[in-house]
Amino acid sequence: MKNILFFVLAFIFISCVNNHKANNAEEKSIEVNELVDTLKQEKPILPIEIVVNKDIPIRSYFKWMDSIVAEHNQTHNYSIDEYIIVHNNNWILDTLAHTDYYYLMDKGIFNEDPQSLIALKEGQVLEIPDSIQTQQLKAQLDKTSLELNIPEYRLRIIQDGKEIYKFPVRVGKVGRRYLAMAKGEVDMRTKPGIGEIIRVNKKPVFKNPQNNHKYVKTHRDDGKLTGLPAIPWLEPSINGRSVGQLIHPTTNLATLEKPSSNGCIGLRESDAWIVYYYAPLGTKVVIKYELQGKNDQGENVEFKNIYPGFENIKLKEVALDTI
Repeated sequence: MKNILFFVLAFIFISCVNNHKANNAEEKSIEVNELVDTLKQEKPILPIEIVVNKDIPIRSYFKWMDSIVAEHNQTHNYSIDEYIIVHNNNWILDTLAHTDYYYLMDKGIFNEDPQSLIALKEGQVLEIPDSIQTQQLKAQLDKTSLELNIPEYRLRIIQDGKEIYKFPVRVGKVGRRYLAMAKGEVDMRTKPGIGEIIRVNKKPVFKNPQNNHKYVKTHRDDGKLTGLPAIPWLEPSINGRSVGQLIHPTTNLATLEKPSSNGCIGLRESDAWIVYYYAPLGTKVVIKYELQGKNDQGENVEFKNIYPGFENIKLKEVALDTI
């Protein structure tokens, strides 16, 4: 009788255990199926792609980019701008830089109208970054500044404390001159100081500052006459005010590394494109006058004192701190 009772109790126990395992297995199966169904419903995040539907010449480039930015910002819950698009598609900047007149001439290509060159070709694809990538790109630009050492004739792009580009420039002449554009006599020397980009001019009007006469053609170093580039001009403030010294392209490379402007900072066209895309509104600008530095080979050198007296102008160390 005891043996029979033992077997009955053992059978009941085993049945309960099996039922419990079965129930657990069934519950897990339901959970797995629900997870699979959920994953099926969630669509994978795909990159946003813009296919260029026609060739875009430089003269229409900014208008086209503005339309892409406007459409995106109206239909998405995060905002982008032209700088974000280009930094997410670095090939665009390479293309623009290679429209430089002298770069093309070195390859045997003469172009009379720089603005007719193609910035974007039909069929090319632009990838628009997602919201996280956009914030990362904005953070990089927020850590970017421009730094010019006048007697060195070098403009640097500094990002997160590191030099990422260095370009030869021209600076202002020594002396004073009456400029109709300024409505008076001005000191043409480029002024040192600290400021930021306060204006970006995408449609600059070319005028002779001495007589204020507009011009639409330029004589190149090789004697050829061409149209003018459509590269934006940047205006920095200097010590809290505008002094009229712009950062813009020059069409004459022979003037680089010389005091040859009316105070503006001139770059070759390819370099001006790069500076433009690293210096949106608000970008910090530091213009120094330091006679000691390093040459392109990293050797200690002393630069020619082109503005005697300026070597005594010292900028506060706190103002030179990297962003």
